[in-house]
Amino acid sequence: MPFDRPTLPRLIERVGQDIASRTARTPMPLPGSPDRVLATALAGASHLLHAHLDWLSRQFLPDTADADWLERHASIWLQSGRKPAGFAIGTVAFTGAAGSTAPAGTLLQRADGVQYLTDLDATIGAGGSATVSVTALAAGATGNLAAGSTLSLVSPVLGVDSAVTAAGEGVVGGADAESDGELRARVLERIRNPPQGGSKSDYVRWALEVSGVTRAWCLPNHLGVGTVVVLFVRDDDASPIPDAAEVAVVQAYIDERRPVTAEVSAVAPIAKPTAYQIQLTPATAAVKAAVEAGLRDLHRREGEPGVTLLLSHIREAISLAAGETDHVLVAPSANVTHQPYELPTFGGITWL
Repeated sequence: MPFDRPTLPRLIERVGQDIASRTARTPMPLPGSPDRVLATALAGASHLLHAHLDWLSRQFLPDTADADWLERHASIWLQSGRKPAGFAIGTVAFTGAAGSTAPAGTLLQRADGVQYLTDLDATIGAGGSATVSVTALAAGATGNLAAGSTLSLVSPVLGVDSAVTAAGEGVVGGADAESDGELRARVLERIRNPPQGGSKSDYVRWALEVSGVTRAWCLPNHLGVGTVVVLFVRDDDASPIPDAAEVAVVQAYIDERRPVTAEVSAVAPIAKPTAYQIQLTPATAAVKAAVEAGLRDLHRREGEPGVTLLLSHIREAISLAAGETDHVLVAPSANVTHQPYELPTFGGITWL
């Protein structure tokens, strides 16, 4: 049975009764008496010890440990510990007079103050532009930048326009440090599924060890005997579907750990958005927001490649939204099926 931690008044009563029984006095020392003062002081010290033992008991197991002890568990069970924040990288396009150069280390800034540094010299060509790689100055998802977004030079450069545009796929790959919940889940997964020299769970764990990867799936023998396909997503990015560079990072990480005989392919799943049409009661902004949050959560909890998204679960997610009293789900009208590489994603809501 669980230990019942005594309260401070209960400890005072216990110590007081103990003093009384050993001194043949009244059953309980009277308030203000020396014995009562002694009982209160001893009970207070004992209460602090009970509090420390109660806290310590939660640290012994990773499912209840606080952050610092959780990291200690992770250092024992996981090779990499907590995944650090990752820096966003990408390309930007400079414009200006031909022959002008923005040197490597040129500081760029977004409207909200997030800054980036160019990795190489950018010399404006005859066409009036130059493309160069950049890295976010600070690690984290806040450094991600959509293609076409505008940055500005912090200090002017002769012959180079102050406005700079994110090129290619933008500046991507930035990821926040792994949260306590994500780290705890990885530690528990490692304990429940110990390494087995290349089992299905091993490939999932390796993918999840890469910064920014939040979910992963393994398809053994999917392309033939001895082949392994690993699909993964980055839910905290602007798009959960990884780009080619992010796939290459996961591929290289797994290649360093896989069995030498396995033919492994890290693959980005194909997004298959599910568009919703809902008649909601009451149709207030707050209830609509709650319904959308519930559906997004459903996609994250149950969405995986090849899954069948059940209509009953969709209706349940809507019904559980705070404030919802009734709804009519017009679309989808049946279970939503997916192919092995297709990932169900939230495709927006049309309110009827």
